[in-house]
Amino acid sequence: MNTYPEHQVVIDTDKTTYSLRVQTQEQLDHVVSHINYALSRVFHNSIYAPPICRAEGDLPDGSQKFSPNSESPLEPPKTCGGFSETYAALCDYNGIGCKEEVQWDVDTIYHSQDNREFNLLDFSHLDSSSLPQWFIFSVLVLVFGQGSEVVEQVLHTISKSNSLEELTLENAGLKSIFFFFFECVVSLSQALCSSDDYSNSLLHLDISKNPGVLSGEDNLYLFLAQPNCLVHLDLSGTDCTVDSLFGALLRGCCADLSYLNLSKNSFSHRKARDSLPTFRQFFSSAFSLTHVSLASMKVPPDSLRALFLGLSNNPHISDLHLDISSCELRSAGAGVIQELFPRVSCVGTLDISDNGLDADLLAVIPALCRHPSLKHLMLGKNFNIKGRVLDEILQKLVHLVQEEECALQSLSLADSRLRQRGTVLVNALGSNACLRKVDLSGNFLEDSGAKMLSKALQINTTLRSVTWDRNNTTATGFQDVARALEHNFTLQYMPLPLGDITQAYRTAPEKTEQALAKIQRALLRNNQTQRFSQKQAFRLHQGLVTSTAEQVMERLCIRVQQQVCILKGSEEEEEVQTARQILKEARNSRALYPSLCELAHVLSVDGPVKQRLDTLAGELAKAADKELQVVVDSMVSLCRELCPMSCLAAERLSPPLSSISEQVSIPRSAIRNALMERAAEDINRALEEVKLSVVSYLTNSIVDQILQELYNTHKTLVLVISLYCVFMTKTKLSSGGSVFPMEITASLVGSDPWGGGLQEETHGAIRSSINPPVVRSGLRVPRDKL
Repeated sequence: MNTYPEHQVVIDTDKTTYSLRVQTQEQLDHVVSHINYALSRVFHNSIYAPPICRAEGDLPDGSQKFSPNSESPLEPPKTCGGFSETYAALCDYNGIGCKEEVQWDVDTIYHSQDNREFNLLDFSHLDSSSLPQWFIFSVLVLVFGQGSEVVEQVLHTISKSNSLEELTLENAGLKSIFFFFFECVVSLSQALCSSDDYSNSLLHLDISKNPGVLSGEDNLYLFLAQPNCLVHLDLSGTDCTVDSLFGALLRGCCADLSYLNLSKNSFSHRKARDSLPTFRQFFSSAFSLTHVSLASMKVPPDSLRALFLGLSNNPHISDLHLDISSCELRSAGAGVIQELFPRVSCVGTLDISDNGLDADLLAVIPALCRHPSLKHLMLGKNFNIKGRVLDEILQKLVHLVQEEECALQSLSLADSRLRQRGTVLVNALGSNACLRKVDLSGNFLEDSGAKMLSKALQINTTLRSVTWDRNNTTATGFQDVARALEHNFTLQYMPLPLGDITQAYRTAPEKTEQALAKIQRALLRNNQTQRFSQKQAFRLHQGLVTSTAEQVMERLCIRVQQQVCILKGSEEEEEVQTARQILKEARNSRALYPSLCELAHVLSVDGPVKQRLDTLAGELAKAADKELQVVVDSMVSLCRELCPMSCLAAERLSPPLSSISEQVSIPRSAIRNALMERAAEDINRALEEVKLSVVSYLTNSIVDQILQELYNTHKTLVLVISLYCVFMTKTKLSSGGSVFPMEITASLVGSDPWGGGLQEETHGAIRSSINPPVVRSGLRVPRDKL
């Protein structure tokens, strides 16, 4: 658009030319301003707004900011950046019908969710001809499949953008046509390297699932090698050569890169050894890594070693998610894991599933036991073994999850086909005190496995999620699980086992439906705020802690009491007194757990936490009132500033406008209920968990000591009775009397069933089969629970 003398304006478009002549300069300015304003509304002053030139000086300052029909220089913010206006204008310009459904969805749904991603799949049900074929957003999500015209517009958009933050070209099937259309001859990688703007703005680069797109490509490595701000990089399934990539990552991506996915690519075994130093150095130098995936590629043992050595020397990162599943590690990789993984303290999640580890798990699992910070472990598809070796591996897994210092929170053994032998691990879940999530799908555990799961769920209070499918579970098995969940108040998530449900429904539809309904009701109940009573928790923990120990203690006490009776009146008074004292403590220990629990409950009825919450409720109520007063007074002041005459009239209302702040307040009950019913319940639950752990720890420790003292006393008295029998025998024989009745002591000395195996059974009696929760890291309430 150009202006000329005699108040003429000429507008050139790609279709035709328009010439207008007006009477005055004021009218000319008004026309130019109006057109300028209209274009500004449509294009929002973007790079797509056509330039407006004038031959007779510039437009007045700010003319693009004013509406010709508005007295206010301030335009209200437009919904989704004024999408509807831009969309309607472009539809009109391109001769495409404007769909009101598109405008309504964006103005309503996108706006209400503050959505900055425009996904064409949201409108896939509409005729593709009714959608414009290009969109500009700060986050660009593109779904290809509509032909080369879309590709051309996408590439044009990328070449024009100077503030691109995210580029996702996922599963786009990009082939030679993609590179042909990018600025006709320049590849995507060259475009990224062509401007520093991308290095300073591009945060998310995803060109995954495009086979061959990076084979032989070097320009992308040039972009990655220059300092950039990439946070998310996904090159999975692009046929890039992993070895060549890490030199570039080391130079340009160490500072900010958090997510790195290189799965389904390959190492160049010919160059792998030469690239090992940079591979190792990147993993020791990265500052921000939280997720690394090298899944589904053959990782050489030397590369795995370099990876672990690099991570073990990295002081900057923690709680890393490391996915090396389906990497064909086998025995060589198992040896590297056994040797080096215990040193890699920064890994919090490890996925080594589907690596053919099999019998090598005998060496791998102990290495995992020694890891200081491993929280999540995926180990499935590694159990292609049978017989005694599988039993040994499962026993090591049981030991892993029952280890007192175990930090594991989740364990996946999905698709491992453990069959009946896997029930030993399911059974161990009952006494597990660390796992919060397990995945046992695809193990063909059948109804016997479901039965073991039901027993475990009845006494476990730690598990929050159980995934159970493809286990050949019938309606009977589901009924067992449903009955167990009637008594479990802590499991919250158990996804529907669709595979097993389908089979079970064919044979027993009513039973299956009833069982699933019970399971869903129980899970819904457990996800609500209310939890099971503390008395119930005390009883459950008490049973776990004392049941096995009491059985052993009862048998020992009977033996020791018999020995004391035999030695009654003998000269060995000190040993007998010691035995009587330990018997007394053994009797008292039966009341130890409930007494400690009662003490913890009594001292907490009106403890510091409740008192502090009471005080805090009052303080919060006062603070809320003060905040409301400030906000309402400010609102009234703004009303008076914008509409003074109406506000003056509103003072005659009842209540008057000036007294609104005095009339509003938050109900005291709302604040008190929020604190005393919701926050207090969560805090008390965290406190009770720790108190139960302390009670269990104290009871465990004292009962173990009593058992050891009983055993030592038993051994001492056996020796004393033997000497006493010899002495009495000699005395009777010398005096001509009858021999001491040896049959009385036979069961206590020579043929004592405790003689050979008592210590093994007694020592750690509780831990051998039942492992109650104990204090693992201090006796304070974990801050994350609060």
